[in-house]
Amino acid sequence: MHPEFTVLFMLLFVLLCILGLLANGFIVLVLSREWVQRGRLLPSDLILFSLGLSRFCLQWVGMGNNFYYFLHLVDYCSGPARQFFGLPWVFLNSVTSWFGSWLSVLFCMKIANFTHPAFLWLKWRFPRWVPWLLLGSLLTSFTVTLLFFSGNHALYKGSFTRKPFRNMTYHQWSRILEMYYFLPLKMITLSVPGSVFLVSIALLIHSLRRHAWRMQRSGHSLQDPSGQAHTRALKSLVSFLVLYILSFVSLIIDAAGFCSSESDWYWPWQILVYSCTSIHPFILILGNLRLRGAFGQLILLARGFWMAEVV
Repeated sequence: MHPEFTVLFMLLFVLLCILGLLANGFIVLVLSREWVQRGRLLPSDLILFSLGLSRFCLQWVGMGNNFYYFLHLVDYCSGPARQFFGLPWVFLNSVTSWFGSWLSVLFCMKIANFTHPAFLWLKWRFPRWVPWLLLGSLLTSFTVTLLFFSGNHALYKGSFTRKPFRNMTYHQWSRILEMYYFLPLKMITLSVPGSVFLVSIALLIHSLRRHAWRMQRSGHSLQDPSGQAHTRALKSLVSFLVLYILSFVSLIIDAAGFCSSESDWYWPWQILVYSCTSIHPFILILGNLRLRGAFGQLILLARGFWMAEVV
């Protein structure tokens, strides 16, 4: 790839991250103000706040990690930078995946119409569980980070001593760890919350089909409040699903080492990796009445300030 295209994709990556930082920072700022004013947040707002905060931090760490990896590949792989950037990134990426999954579960619990006793019990209990689920997500992500730390420490120790391990060179040992330790660990870390997310979407789609069937039998339209709530939630979750799949596949390809910093497609892949954390916050803002109102006020304020400057 020509250097001009590399620079172009780097700039697009930076622009995408800046937009994501602004959107996630806006969510955190609005909900923080409400938390201070009311002294508490609703379960849905608490998940949104946690998700926005984790994504905000993830994008800062991701930008630093990607640029250092691209500019100092040798130092990154053999020095302490792998721990300094990699471990916070692993923790934040894991916790972001869990928070996004709990948001989809909350949508499902609030909107889906099932009469099974187990579902009704979960629907009643889930809002009370939200703080504990968020705390559990943090502890799970911390445990995953410790597992990555042990693997990175083994790599760093081998790079420092340069001693063979069971008649293998350092490069062979590094490749074995990458393929049989780090890659399965990354796939499990991403797949478990991803499975929770997919189950919640499947339940919501099934609930919408049941609701549409009942409306057709009774001669009513799907434009009733329940049908509209299903449709809005599905639009939000399906858009999240598309972005999540793009990021998930990109992360797996990135973890498998197919797109190193020496590859021509490194920066395009990084754009796909961070597309979910940068674009989805805007969908959340437009889909949330409180956030949409605050965003509209911000736009009007910025327009008024710009008009005053022009005059």
